[in-house]
Parts: sequence; structure tokens; C-alpha cells
Amino acid sequence: MTNDPLTDAELRHVARAVDLAGEALAAGDEPFGSVLVDPGGQVLREARNLVRTTGDPTRHPEFELARWAAAHLDSGERAACVVYTSGEHCPMCSAAHGWAGLGRIVYAHSSAELTRWLDELGAAPGPVRPLDIRAVAPGVDVRGPVPAFTDRLRAMHRELRTRGADRT
Repeated sequence: MTNDPLTDAELRHVARAVDLAGEALAAGDEPFGSVLVDPGGQVLREARNLVRTTGDPTRHPEFELARWAAAHLDSGERAACVVYTSGEHCPMCSAAHGWAGLGRIVYAHSSAELTRWLDELGAAPGPVRPLDIRAVAPGVDVRGPVPAFTDRLRAMHRELRTRGADRT
């Protein structure tokens, strides 16, 4: 794990993941979004949460990107990619990331932050214990959280919960 500041390009990719989280929220889903980027900075794929809108609890954007990468990129290409995401991967997505052999993860808010926000809102805990990505996929280089996005993401999660929804 590196503590170097993110570059402007990296911050733009994190911002796009946060924008995708906003799109998910606007569509009635949980506010999560992710972007898969190759080593040259080209966006290969984007995804947003589709859990509520599809009824499939595995339709997390990080899982979608891992599945797409496994089908469309060779192992070397996958290892060189970066996933920029609005929230730290859940255990399911961390495992998918590890199994697909994807490279670095940069996330805007941590699972610990999300857990704290949901506790403050009185939301029911999720069905899976939140774990640090490295507890599930120890070989993955991880960066995050990115404090510049904290207030916006916290507000998104608050908005979803004040609509009367529980975390799926």
C-alpha cells in the first residue's frame, strides 16, 4: 500500500466512480460506482450498483468489472488495470477482484466509514461482515479512502436511508 498523493488523473477516475454512485442513487439503487482503467489511463469499463433495480444482490459494480475483465482481458492485462470505486470492496467483490487477478484498487470511502454512517442512521447491518480488502485478497495493492469525496458519499447514503430503504 502506497501513501503517495493521487494524481489528477487518478482523482478524476475516483470522481467518475462517485458520479456513477450518484447515478445508481438516482435510479433507486445503493450509491456505488466503479471504473476499470488500463495502465495508460483509458477507461475500459464502468459499472454502477444494480442490486435493487435487478433484485440480484450480487450486482455490485466491482463484481461486474471483475466478471467483465475475466471475460475480455488476459491475465497480464487484468493485473495491470486499476479499479477506481466509490466504496471499499465488500468481501464478495474483494474475492472476485482477487480471483480475476485485477491490479490496484483505489476507493473513495472505506467499509469502516460506511458502517459508521449506517450505524448513525440506524440502518440494519448487511448480511455479510465488512472486511478490509486485504483480509480477503491480501496481494492486492489498495489505496483509500480519499477524503475529498467523504461528504458527498455520506450524503448519498443518508439520502438513500431517509427514503426508507435498508441496506441490501
